[in-house]
Amino acid sequence: MTATCSYSGHPGSNSPTRLRRNRLLGLLVIGLILLVTCLASMSLGAREIPLREVWETLPQLPTLVEHPETAHADEQVISELRLPRTVLGLVVGSALGVAGTLIQGHTRNPLADPGMIGISAGAALAVVTAFSFFGVSSISLTAIIAFAGAILATAAVFGLATLGRGTLNPITLILGGAAITAVLTSITSALVLLDEQNLDRMRFWTVGSLTGRDLTIFWGVLPFIALGLILALATAPTVNVLNLGQEAATALGVNTHQARIFGMFLIALLAGAATAAAGSIGFIGLVIPHISRALCGSDYRWIVPYSALIGPIILLSADIVGRFVARPGEVQVGIILALVGAPFFMYLIYRNKVVTL
Repeated sequence: MTATCSYSGHPGSNSPTRLRRNRLLGLLVIGLILLVTCLASMSLGAREIPLREVWETLPQLPTLVEHPETAHADEQVISELRLPRTVLGLVVGSALGVAGTLIQGHTRNPLADPGMIGISAGAALAVVTAFSFFGVSSISLTAIIAFAGAILATAAVFGLATLGRGTLNPITLILGGAAITAVLTSITSALVLLDEQNLDRMRFWTVGSLTGRDLTIFWGVLPFIALGLILALATAPTVNVLNLGQEAATALGVNTHQARIFGMFLIALLAGAATAAAGSIGFIGLVIPHISRALCGSDYRWIVPYSALIGPIILLSADIVGRFVARPGEVQVGIILALVGAPFFMYLIYRNKVVTL
């Protein structure tokens, strides 16, 4: 894997100290961009609210959330509509960005995506099954069911990938994920076609959305995503070693089989929680790692935090765009990302900006 960062200047410009300082500065700049994006997410939409009013409302949010009857119109829009979708976009974007980084690192495949290991398909099938046979309609319970389906689907992929030799190989993992995804998607499609009510309910899970969610969903998935992000940062040095190749990693004392199993568990945890909260959202897990590598180089100790910040910037920006392209209605964030993401990724390939692993 090759680093893409280059710094001009005197011969010592690429020294470890200078490189670290530049990377820290990059994180600071991206953090500021994320803050501006969050403020824009709470300000822009069908009802535009001045940034000054948004800023003045922020300290009052705990009170407004607990006592919504005390809020005036703009404060009500911020606390009941804009705040939930913004904080949900924060955690979902971070989870998908880091999950994409981990799966590309563990499989050494620059085109790998969390959806390849059956996470989205498992969540969708679990939700449709709950709708069809148990009449589940609660948003919170639906999110729990989706998370369980994502984890079970990932476990099935692991089982399929380790058949035969009993070891986890990145190639067999991707192939097993594709097979499981195809089977689960077929079953889901059959259930949807048999029940017209499922068709409307499934739109959310097939395109992905931040709308219609409340803070209950955010608090429900936050512990899982926070744990996944912390463990991802902790395992980043191991991913660096795995990218040297299996023989080199083994020679350096890394149990590659256990490391990949734990890595895939983290991917399932992060992507499963994100899918349970916001449905199936593509592009983020595929492209964010490439953007991060282009900015900070090939060290996963830096790629992971960069991806955790860039992911929500891209997701919230797409959500903001979706509020304007079909006013007074909205276009779901998953559709915006699909429309923008594919051409952008092809542009990266054309400009030779996709970092090879």
